[in-house]
Amino acid sequence: MGRAVAEAAVQAGLQLVPFCLTGPLRGGHHVVIGDVEVEVHETSEKDDVLDHVLQVYPGVIIVDYTLPAAVNENAEFYCRRNVPFVMGTTGGDRDRFLDTVRCSGIYAVIAPQMGKQVVAFQAAMEIMAEQFPDAFAGYSLKVIESHQSTKVDTSGTARAIVSAFRKLGLLFSDDQIAMVRDPQEQVQKMGVPKEYLEGHAFHTYLLSSPDGTVTFQFQHNVCGRTIYAEGTVDAVLFLAKKVQEKAEKKIYNMIDVLREGCMR
Repeated sequence: MGRAVAEAAVQAGLQLVPFCLTGPLRGGHHVVIGDVEVEVHETSEKDDVLDHVLQVYPGVIIVDYTLPAAVNENAEFYCRRNVPFVMGTTGGDRDRFLDTVRCSGIYAVIAPQMGKQVVAFQAAMEIMAEQFPDAFAGYSLKVIESHQSTKVDTSGTARAIVSAFRKLGLLFSDDQIAMVRDPQEQVQKMGVPKEYLEGHAFHTYLLSSPDGTVTFQFQHNVCGRTIYAEGTVDAVLFLAKKVQEKAEKKIYNMIDVLREGCMR
């Protein structure tokens, strides 16, 4: 995901800082993005790397796509160093995470979903839930989501949509979301093209009336990572504007970005 965001940033004309952080035993090399040669460093070097980056690129905004286990430690690091960031990583202790960011007073865009059109769908679901609470009371819900096998946690987007369905009167917990991570099942059951097994997001939400005579189905299937990378770049541009304006509000999500018309 990091490479896709870096490529989208270069294509959008942003200055790509030639440094990135990765996990243990994965640093010590370079990756080339466009005409930029990016140095890859392990997180054990993060303070030294950031010292240099802040000196040379004082207006830097960090983009985080890592693993759920790293969310809280990374957020604490960004807050301690007072660096604005865009967090697309899901999982971790979200309450602790948000408390950390609030107390730090730094600017951040935090969202489980960066795809612009999917964000619009998510916003529409929230609006429907607010305006028509309990409209689906008594209905049953089935949710199934498929992502690449390296995604270890339940989709944050699925959890957000389920939250809207609960407001619409459905009794459904996040634990009931069905995760598909087996490649064979993804191809045969979910219809994922083989070439996108390493990068996809297929979601289906099926609602049924108590007697089974009425059904509603909502579905969004994404192949590849371009939609998320482009949305992440939009979030970076949005956040840079808020930092420059010294906006009173500090923590944003992608719906904030969408509402401000900052989607390219």
